[in-house]
Amino acid sequence: MQHCRSIFILIGFLAGAASAAEVQVAVAANFTVPMQVIAAAFEKDTGHKAQLAFGSSGKFYAQIKNGAPFQVLLSADDETPARLEREGMAVAATRFTYAIGKLALWSAREGMVDDRGDVLRKGGYAHLAIANPKVAPYGAAAIEVLKHLSLLEAVQPRLVQGENIAQTYQFAASGNAELGFVALSQITKDGKLIKGSAWFVPGNLHAPIRQDAVILTNGKGNAAASALMTYLKSDKAKAVIRAYDYDI
Repeated sequence: MQHCRSIFILIGFLAGAASAAEVQVAVAANFTVPMQVIAAAFEKDTGHKAQLAFGSSGKFYAQIKNGAPFQVLLSADDETPARLEREGMAVAATRFTYAIGKLALWSAREGMVDDRGDVLRKGGYAHLAIANPKVAPYGAAAIEVLKHLSLLEAVQPRLVQGENIAQTYQFAASGNAELGFVALSQITKDGKLIKGSAWFVPGNLHAPIRQDAVILTNGKGNAAASALMTYLKSDKAKAVIRAYDYDI
C-alpha cells in the first residue's frame, strides 16, 4: 500500500511539473518591488514561474521590435502596449490596465521638500533628477508638471536624467541629486513616506499614468503568460498593487 501511495505521489508530481510553465516578463522599472512580490506569490499559487526583467518602457519597446524573447509586457504607460498591438507585436484583446501610477517630488533629506513642492521655485538645490522623458512615462509626466508650473525653462540647467525611474531614484537616494521626480511607489508603503521628504504631485498636473499589461506575440499559447494576466487581476495581486500606493 505504501508503495502504491508513493507511485501516486510521484505521478502527481510529474503531472504538476508537466503543466507548469515559464514566462519571460518585461516589467517597467517603477513596478519592480510589487512585481517581485506578485511573481513569488504567482509561482507559489500556480506553479508557473515568471522570469522578470526591469527597465524603461521605451527601451523595452525597442528590444521587442528587435526580437527580444519577452512574452508579456507590463508597461509604465498605455501607449506602448497599444502601439505594439497595432503593429502586430502583441496579442489582440489581451491588453488591460493593471495599475495607475502616481508621481512624487522627493528628497532623501528630511525637510528638504515641502508638501506643495514650493522648493522647485525657491531653489537651494543644484540637481533635479527625472527619468528620460523619451523612454520613461514617469519622466514625461515630470516634464508635464514642470510645464504646468511654468518652471521647465528655469530648472532646465539643473536637470539630470536617469535612463529609467529606478536610476532616477538612485540619483536622489544617493544625494547626487538633491531632488528627484520619482514614482510614489518607490518612496511609500501603505500611504506612508518611508524616508526623506516629499511632495505627492496632484494627478491633475499631468496626464494619468495608466500602466497597461499585454501578452506579446512570443507569449501566444503560453499557459504561464495567460495565467499571469489572470493573476494580475486577482484580489491577491490587487492588494499588493494597492499596498505600494498605486490606484487600480
